[in-house]
Amino acid sequence: MEKTGTRVPQHTVLLVPGGLAMLAGLDAALLLLGLPAPVHLDRWADVHGPLMVLGFVGTLVVLERAVAVRRRAALVAPALLGLGGLALLGPLPLAVGQSAFVAGTCALVAVYVVIWRRQPAAALAVQALGAAHAVAAAVLWLAGVAVPHLVPCLAGFLVLTIAGERLELLRVGGPGEHVEDVVWALACAWAVAATAALVWPRTGWHALGAVLLALVAVLARYDVARRTVRGTGLPRFMACAMLAGYAWLAAAGALWLVAGPVLSGPGYDAVLHAVFLGFVLSMVMAHAPVILPAVLRRPLPYRPVMYAPLVLLHVTLAVRVLVGDAHGIDAVVRAGGVGNVVALLLFVAVAVTSALRGPVAAPPRPPRREGTPRVAATPTGLTVGGTR
Repeated sequence: MEKTGTRVPQHTVLLVPGGLAMLAGLDAALLLLGLPAPVHLDRWADVHGPLMVLGFVGTLVVLERAVAVRRRAALVAPALLGLGGLALLGPLPLAVGQSAFVAGTCALVAVYVVIWRRQPAAALAVQALGAAHAVAAAVLWLAGVAVPHLVPCLAGFLVLTIAGERLELLRVGGPGEHVEDVVWALACAWAVAATAALVWPRTGWHALGAVLLALVAVLARYDVARRTVRGTGLPRFMACAMLAGYAWLAAAGALWLVAGPVLSGPGYDAVLHAVFLGFVLSMVMAHAPVILPAVLRRPLPYRPVMYAPLVLLHVTLAVRVLVGDAHGIDAVVRAGGVGNVVALLLFVAVAVTSALRGPVAAPPRPPRREGTPRVAATPTGLTVGGTR
């Protein structure tokens, strides 16, 4: 597709619009919190949600998927999403950016069609259904539907995409085909509940909460993170981030199940950020050391300092939701929101620094004394030894 090696792949330029969408989205987050921001544009605050979901995270997720296809035509999807995000930031009519999002999400569905023809699988079907939710969200937004009513579709896009990717890894534990069938059934149930939330809000939102709780229960039950969290290094870091993400997703599902449609106020702030910060961003942090090297063609070595933004994210989110939103304390919500912004920026800084520094040097092995038994691993895991 492109020459690799020491040269930077040409498709990495598509990361720029996603990065700009992230910065503008964080700027808008400060404005929505009623705080000073580097740029004060009311339009950025109005498009904050779709900009972050489709313009930022969507561009990154779709770019990774497009690169895996190894076809230049597949790059149209992340390019359109990136251009849509840029259009929302400038003086162009809002419909220009919205239309680009529609075209970009439709192109993503086409990418999944190509992958499906190569190797159909339940996990891929779940991800493709997530992409269909992205199309629905973009079309509805273009048609004038208010952003709070788009949450089931926007959340469905990212939650089902991540669920499908985790389902692919579930095969490592050999849970059986019934798990794939259950996850696929729950993904279809999400589509039904998301549709019902638009037509019959009281029924649809409650159903959406029940589906989300069931999906979390299945994924968390069989996810390899439950075992790798007892390990060390990168596997443990990823597991900690994923398990924390599942906890926030379960909290959002419980709130929807009990409260039904939450379209404004502290409850809306709590459930929205539980999904998109607590779950989605935590999953982005977890998978960044694996996914970004595939896109950048440059390693992103794990370093323990990566725990700093991860812990900061979850601590400040807990303060924001469990103290600020739960008790209606605006000052605490603002403090937690600022912490969320700092956590994301800190993770970007840590990731960039780690990539520039390169691989972590392995610790030197201590010299072996004369006559020390030599130990070698056998395929069974047993050891055999001898002396020189």
